[in-house]
Amino acid sequence: MPANPMLIQSKVKSQSAVTLVGGGGFAARDLAHALALAPYLVAADGGANRLLALDAPPRAVIGDLDSISAQARAAFAGQLIHIPAQDDTDFDKCLAAIAAPFVLGLGFIGARMDHGLAVLAGLLRRPDLPVFLLGGRDVIFLAPPRLTLDVPRGARVSLFPLGAVTGRSTGLDWPIDGIDFAPDRAIGTSNRASGGPVSLEFSARKMLVILPRAHLAAALSGFGFA
Repeated sequence: MPANPMLIQSKVKSQSAVTLVGGGGFAARDLAHALALAPYLVAADGGANRLLALDAPPRAVIGDLDSISAQARAAFAGQLIHIPAQDDTDFDKCLAAIAAPFVLGLGFIGARMDHGLAVLAGLLRRPDLPVFLLGGRDVIFLAPPRLTLDVPRGARVSLFPLGAVTGRSTGLDWPIDGIDFAPDRAIGTSNRASGGPVSLEFSARKMLVILPRAHLAAALSGFGFA
């Protein structure tokens, strides 16, 4: 069934945050939790199949539509946004098409490694849109130039650079001041909060922050989202 031509030409614009669903696994409770924070539901291509199984219709389905089932295609025919280009991923297509305060991503982390790495690289291409990826245990996001996290003493605060970047910190057991981070040099796995807020500053938008998923609220608050 053909996609809606009006939707193909439009962006997904929402005053509320967006829950973006990929084709990886996630539980119904994960979706319910995400929607409580980000109620505008969007699927990236094959993510629509999972939403059909959960009886959770999306407001839009974005991608090259090569992974969506015939059943989901028929059920969500009026919500399809077909972007046929093959030089980017469905995740990239979604971020380019979404205008919203922030995005919560489900079903993108923890399945295929190549897909997961492509998603993390995709965060670099849209640094202006805050995206929080929810995995089974973690929340992962690209750090802004300055960030304060109100997490408890002992909370894991892992840092992984996607390029050359330096930074400064307060409130970590191992301060990052003076470290030249890069994937082939220094990374920041399993740092910990030392008590009180964790303050971070970075020279470039190239640092991933990885927190326990229980601290999603602290991550959102660090970006100014209550």
